[in-house]
Amino acid sequence: MESDSGQTTSVWMASSEEIPSDGKLKEDTNADVCIVGAGIAGMTTAYLLAREGKRVVVLDDGPIGGGMTSRTTAHLVNALDDRFYELERLHGEKGARLAAESHSAAIDRVEAIVKEEGIDCEFERLDGYLFVPPNESKEQLEDELKAAHRAGLTNIEMVDRAPIKDFDTGKALRFPGQGQFHPLKYLAGLARAIRRDGGQIFTGTHASKIEGGKSSARIETKGGHVVTADAVVVATNTPINDRFAIHTKQGPYITYVIGARIPRGSVVRALFWDTPDPYHYLRIESITAKIKDTGETEEYDLLIVGGEDHKTGQQHDAGRRFAALERWTRTRFPMIEEIEFQWSGQVMEPIDALAFIGRNPLDEDNVLIATGDSGNGMTHGTIAGILLTDLIMGRENEWATVYDPTRKTLRALPEFASENLNVAAQYTDYVTGGDVDSLSEIKPGEGAIIRDGLKKIAAYRDESGALHERSAVCVHLGCIVAWNSKEKSWDCPCHGSRYDAYGKVFQGPANRNLDSVDGD
Repeated sequence: MESDSGQTTSVWMASSEEIPSDGKLKEDTNADVCIVGAGIAGMTTAYLLAREGKRVVVLDDGPIGGGMTSRTTAHLVNALDDRFYELERLHGEKGARLAAESHSAAIDRVEAIVKEEGIDCEFERLDGYLFVPPNESKEQLEDELKAAHRAGLTNIEMVDRAPIKDFDTGKALRFPGQGQFHPLKYLAGLARAIRRDGGQIFTGTHASKIEGGKSSARIETKGGHVVTADAVVVATNTPINDRFAIHTKQGPYITYVIGARIPRGSVVRALFWDTPDPYHYLRIESITAKIKDTGETEEYDLLIVGGEDHKTGQQHDAGRRFAALERWTRTRFPMIEEIEFQWSGQVMEPIDALAFIGRNPLDEDNVLIATGDSGNGMTHGTIAGILLTDLIMGRENEWATVYDPTRKTLRALPEFASENLNVAAQYTDYVTGGDVDSLSEIKPGEGAIIRDGLKKIAAYRDESGALHERSAVCVHLGCIVAWNSKEKSWDCPCHGSRYDAYGKVFQGPANRNLDSVDGD
């Protein structure tokens, strides 16, 4: 399938056909709920609301699942990246319990939907294993075991090692009942069900303005058509409808993934995670492919390994990070035959480790958001669907407080300060030089920032040699974008807005393209 989120191709994109939609919005329309964003959070919300009898309209400026959902590694877990002892510190024992409960419920809900709708998306329950690097203290595993038990996950246990044949991890925590699936095949099943239940999904339709109101919400599209609805849900990975409120409480990170071919059955089917910063995360995807020359089929496994994260737009060494992932993986899995996939994605890290799901701060009550995946986007997105549906239907939900976007976690003040000092430091890019001194230094297929007097210009030379120039100033809050040579995108180092090589926005919080050099 096509993607509007970068140049690399994930295994999910390569193994999923185009998901049918209703095409572009061609006229004004009305709905009970309008959902902006057709990723895991938006599609789950639309599905559950449609099952409740609500008239739903979904808008996305790309294809269904064409954003970060197509770039996940698709772990379905209650083993959370930020650890239960840390969640307990930030949110108390009750908050940690609600986090464990909600992520467990998200896995259960995905499984139930797969069964009810008959979705062929390779859903599978399996164990997960958390281990520390060699020669490091196992104390954090003991701390996590105790905190997870206090959070209600009493079936977690310490084992002598994770079941990796050629690498002795030492003691590890086993998390039973985790899950995995093919995310785009799952979204295809949701799309069919949404449309069956009367919902509409408009792709290639950019929501240019989103406004709440006491009587109804109004969503204007770039094509000039308007959707009015009783409520609007903004599920665009990071909100595109406000400038400050949420963006000071989370940070954008680029994460890298490789897909390594291994013999079928040579690695136990399980999820694996280690504990460094940045950490590594692994799973298996079974592949059945046709051999081009003979037409025969071959079966093998793909070892999917992610990690090597960094702040978006603040490092420019994707090649080195993919190489580091490959070295780490080959050391522990010597049966690797070749690397078949390399891709990257963006995750939003809240300062207090849990997503922001609910009514948007400083907005009308009928504007709701889902953001802050914290590396657990598949379960956080499913939680969003469950919780937002309850809020819209007027039902009580115990999770609402812990995911409330207006919450202030005082124990996360150091993280809040660090994140926003990092953002402030990026504005010094205004007084630095460019990446190159002359446009002639930019090779075909590459981009660079160049200074022109007081201006900074984002210049891209396409494969034919033609030059394309845009202002290098991010239209969200004015940071200077940086060139991402692997995805061929312009990435904002402040809040994670991203644009393609020609300056077209594909990732918020920016909601319009880079300006022309003359400021249009």
